[in-house]
Amino acid sequence: MLATKTLSALLEDFRSSSPTPGGGSAAALAGALGASLLTMAASLPNPRAMTDDELRHLRDAAADCAGLAKQLEELIDRDAAAYEAVVGAYRLPKGTDEEKARRSARIQEAIRGAIGVPLNVMASAAAALTVARVIAPLANPNASSDVNVGIELLRAARRGAQLNVEINLGSVKDNAYAAEVRRTVDDLLAQ
Repeated sequence: MLATKTLSALLEDFRSSSPTPGGGSAAALAGALGASLLTMAASLPNPRAMTDDELRHLRDAAADCAGLAKQLEELIDRDAAAYEAVVGAYRLPKGTDEEKARRSARIQEAIRGAIGVPLNVMASAAAALTVARVIAPLANPNASSDVNVGIELLRAARRGAQLNVEINLGSVKDNAYAAEVRRTVDDLLAQ
């Protein structure tokens, strides 16, 4: 499991010639880092006098970002597994018409998985960016750079995941499904 490796070992995996982990896992990792930074910033004591309502909003935002960070962490491994499923489907035999049909169906199924994971990364990153709107004005001012770095990492995660969705959409044969995915991507970018 990638997410349980030491940082050095994980970075070594990214540097290797192996196709996994790749850009999708990196996008999920960036999102997990961004959401984790927002969690930290929302959890720091704020020296400004704050109302009970503001403190509650910060605590809730910290909990939301912590949950999103865990989701994004899980997506690091899920992305690698989705890519490996695509590779496995392309390696299926194609000698007979039956094998070709089975292979084609498995490829399309695997590509949907390789689209679904980065869509989940986009959704989690977009949700964390929404929570950042609560955290940014209420967090300890000394953590403003942490908040901003978290936001930038989440934007990078969302964009990186979008690139993975788009590259896989080129292989989708179901035009209605592809159109639905494009609408979902547009909605997630608009958030």
